[in-house]
Amino acid sequence: MKKVLLLATGGTIAAAKTDEGMNPQLTPEDLVAYIPEVADICQIDCKTILNVDSTNVQPEDWQLMAKECYAALPYYDGFVISHGTDTLSYSATALSFMLQNPGKPVVLTGSQMSISDPEGDARKNLLDAFITAASDLAGVYVTFYGKVMLGSHTVKIRTQSFDAFESVNAPLVGRIENNKLEILSDLKYERQAGGTNPKLAAGLDPRVFVIKLIPGFDPEWLRELVKLDIHGIVIEAFCLGGLPFKGRDLLSAVNDLVDQGIPVVMSTQVPFETTDLTIYEVGIKALKAGVIPTGVMTSVAVVTKLMWALGQTKDLEEIREIMMQDIALETKDR
Repeated sequence: MKKVLLLATGGTIAAAKTDEGMNPQLTPEDLVAYIPEVADICQIDCKTILNVDSTNVQPEDWQLMAKECYAALPYYDGFVISHGTDTLSYSATALSFMLQNPGKPVVLTGSQMSISDPEGDARKNLLDAFITAASDLAGVYVTFYGKVMLGSHTVKIRTQSFDAFESVNAPLVGRIENNKLEILSDLKYERQAGGTNPKLAAGLDPRVFVIKLIPGFDPEWLRELVKLDIHGIVIEAFCLGGLPFKGRDLLSAVNDLVDQGIPVVMSTQVPFETTDLTIYEVGIKALKAGVIPTGVMTSVAVVTKLMWALGQTKDLEEIREIMMQDIALETKDR
C-alpha cells in the first residue's frame, strides 16, 4: 500500500465558526477521520505546516510547502496539501515551478464548505486528492469537484459553487468518479515519471506588481513604480494583448522601464485562450517596446512564474528566456 503525507495549511476545509468568523480550527488528523474509506487506498501520515485562511498565504509559505515536500520525497509515494481555495491556484502554480521533477504526485485540494458539514464538498475533494496522490501520476496537480487539473493551469473561477476551479487553456488530466481515477489527457507530467533528478528551485522575489489595463491609464503611473523598488511588472491587457499609444502613450513608459532592466510581462484580462502580440499593431508595437509575451499561460501562472524567475536571476534577458521557456507545462494548451 502506498504511503502519502498530508500537509495541512488551514483553509475552509478545516474551518469552524468562531466569534470573529469562520477560520481554520481542525487538525489534519481531524480531516482524515471524516473519510475513513481512505484506509483502503493508502497509508497516511499527517503534518500541520500552516493554519491560516489562504488569503493570508504569502510567497514565503509557498517556499515552505515546496521545501516540506522536497525533504519528504524519499519517504513517501505522494503528497496531499489541504489548502484554502482563495489562493490555492497561486500555491499550485508556484509549486509547479519550485518543485521540479518530483517523480511523484503532489496534490492540492480544498473546499467551499468545512469538512464538518455533511452537505459540503470537502469530504469528496479530500478523498479524491488521496486517490490522485496514490496514483502513478507525477508532478503538481489540483483535485476539485472530481476534476484532476495541472497545477500550472488551475484557476478559481467561481466564488461559492462547488465546481469552483477550471483547468484554463489545458484539458483535464483526469476525472474521479466512484473512487476511481480515469486519465483523460496525455498532457501530464510524463517526463517527470520515475523521480529522476528531483530539484528544489525555491528562490522567489515577490516584488511583482500587477496592473489591470483600463482606458485612461496614465503612463506616468508606470514610471512611478520604479520609485517603489518594484522588480517586475505584469500588465493584464485587453484580449490578445497590446498597449495604447494614442492619447496616452504607454509604449514609451514601458520602453523606459525595460531600458532600466525591469521586466514587463504582458498577460490578458480574458480568462480563456491565448495572448498573441503578433496580429495587431498595438501588440507588435508592444513587442518592439520590450514586453515579454505569455501565450496561453494563465494570469495566475504569469504572476507566480515572474516571481520565480526573479528569484533565479535579475538579468533581464535571462528572465525573458525563463518566462518563454516551458517549465511545468504552463505553456502547453493541448
